[in-house]
Amino acid sequence: MQPSACALPAVLRRQQLVRLSADGWARALDAPWDAGARACLDLWAARGLPLVVTRQPPAPGDRVATGLPAPARHGRRRLALAVAPRDVLFLDEFPPAATVARLLPRTLGAPWRALLAALAAAGCAPRVYGGYGWQALTRLAYVHADSDLDLLLPVDDAAHADAAVRALAAADWDGPRLDGELLFPDGAGIAWREWRDHRQGRVAQVLVKRLHGVALETAAAGAA
Repeated sequence: MQPSACALPAVLRRQQLVRLSADGWARALDAPWDAGARACLDLWAARGLPLVVTRQPPAPGDRVATGLPAPARHGRRRLALAVAPRDVLFLDEFPPAATVARLLPRTLGAPWRALLAALAAAGCAPRVYGGYGWQALTRLAYVHADSDLDLLLPVDDAAHADAAVRALAAADWDGPRLDGELLFPDGAGIAWREWRDHRQGRVAQVLVKRLHGVALETAAAGAA
């Protein structure tokens, strides 16, 4: 029997994952996709792979804007899907950062563990998204020589963000470029390097990404 769809929370968040029901995938595939997009989506449906919550339209609607970045075998194109809440089985998250150790060269094992330990000491439990996150989730080829390692860094407030950024900035790291966002409790996302530059007085504002748009704000606004 088909499991019942989930009741979506009142407030979604960027970088959440969405798992569709079988009926939801059938409805998603019943659209005029081109052959390349259909091949990718057929694979997603067959394996029950997730979509990611993307920026939502300004006006509330009856659909959730989601999408996926296709893997290398499907041209790395970005596909957008608007899904009905009834078609969502549950919301999910990108994997914990520790899970991508197997995607890194062995020589980076110890530095990676040290970085994660430093973040844990700062009270931050990062997840990994971007190419490394999608490859860890799907076991399909996403990562290439120039891929950044994107970390999603949940923090409680400005002081917590400062502690996480200090751990990143002090890391003895010679691997892929460490990129990603600080994620504040209200869903605001701020690139950790921009936060650092603002806190050090090099920039007056930071780009804050929210579910319904982006805006230049002071760091205090993003950390509310």
